[in-house]
Amino acid sequence: MMHRLLIGRCLSALATALIPTTLTLAVLRVGGDGGELGIVLASELVPLLVLLPVGGVLADRVRPGRLALAADLVRCLSQAAIAVELLLGMNRLLDLALLSAVSGAAIAFGSPAVPRLVIAVVPGPDRLRMNARIGVATSLSSVAAPALAGTVTVAAGPGWAAGLTAVLFACSALTLGGVRTPAGYSAAAGERGSTPARRGSESVRRGSTPARRASEPVPGGGGTGGGGAGGASGPGRGGRRGGWASFREDLVQGWREIRVRPWFLACVLGHGVWHFVAGLFLTLAPVTAVHHLGGETGWMVIVQSGTVGMVLGVFAAPRLPIRRPLAVVQVGAASYLLPMVALAVPAPVAVLAGAYFVAMFGLGLLSPLWETVVAEEVPEGALGRVRSFDQLISFASRPFGLAVAAPLAGMTGVTALAVTGGVLVAAANLVAIAWQPRGRRQAQAPAAPAAPAAGAGPKRPRPAPGSNAR
Repeated sequence: MMHRLLIGRCLSALATALIPTTLTLAVLRVGGDGGELGIVLASELVPLLVLLPVGGVLADRVRPGRLALAADLVRCLSQAAIAVELLLGMNRLLDLALLSAVSGAAIAFGSPAVPRLVIAVVPGPDRLRMNARIGVATSLSSVAAPALAGTVTVAAGPGWAAGLTAVLFACSALTLGGVRTPAGYSAAAGERGSTPARRGSESVRRGSTPARRASEPVPGGGGTGGGGAGGASGPGRGGRRGGWASFREDLVQGWREIRVRPWFLACVLGHGVWHFVAGLFLTLAPVTAVHHLGGETGWMVIVQSGTVGMVLGVFAAPRLPIRRPLAVVQVGAASYLLPMVALAVPAPVAVLAGAYFVAMFGLGLLSPLWETVVAEEVPEGALGRVRSFDQLISFASRPFGLAVAAPLAGMTGVTALAVTGGVLVAAANLVAIAWQPRGRRQAQAPAAPAAPAAGAGPKRPRPAPGSNAR
């Protein structure tokens, strides 16, 4: 099952990375200008941002494999429709925009399900390595996809590039369709991997009192916060899961899970600043490199250095003896200070490329460590909603940085803006280290034996503080 999951995510990542280049070349080929291209690309982003909270709630109610499968099938159909339209020479920008909106909606429902799918299939000790492998696939796809889409478009036309994207999504859906979650697995937190011991230890780690957790429904699960024993069939679940009228309640419960974890909120806001500053860099750095640092070749050297750094960071994450993963995550995000300072000088291409290499190496460490820590610390029945909030901040921040970079640079100058952005990203992420959950590695004796479901990971005492065991 783990191999099918990895192959499916690799195919989906490559197909997703093909879409922006294919759409860009398609719009430009039919005579569209920058404004029309912006409308088509924004048509995917807007429904994605609007529907992510809905997707998070659904991810905690529906089997994650089914949701990921449905999302890939919908994206397959939307890309197939784009391919047919382009191959027939219809080339209507309104149609491209509407089909892009359908694809964005599918991403909003599929993305929050992926972390829960990893939990459902991959045993606990192997999750960091699986997240790292998915991160490598995503990183390599982001590099290979533009070249692949461009080659197919030049050789045969954008319609065939869209057709290739549809085929990849179909293969991903077929692969994920064969992934089987454990028997009886559902969105209820209490039905799998949420033993009383785990819930009790989470109450200790969060500082919540056992009494409060015992009386509070598990977000997304409907059992009791103190355990999940009986959560699958208790009256709380039966009343809440009978229909969709409880959508607002689910959102509130998901937000409550975030509020009781100030470390999560602080880290996510820091990561949002990272994405915003990355948008500034990716707008200002190409202009600076082309005009002052040797032209397009200089920018390509910088970009490829960052790509190599990110891939190496993802490879290194499960192999390094990391004792404080959240601290490493935040330092990795704060390292984006380096390329921003190098841009402010501006430093020679070699220095800027080296700084960007370090920053992207930090991002490579961040991605799998963050996925794994969040999956460990957040109750499984609320993971979809919690991660949808994380993704919402990330998806919204970078386009905002891309949009305001040029106007801000016009008002303040590139040097001042780059220094300000660098200081901001370092401060926002380093300060978040102070909110790390204390004692998250406290050993806990099981309160009651519970038989783990298949793929749930071994039930073992939690490692001592500072341990790197997962």
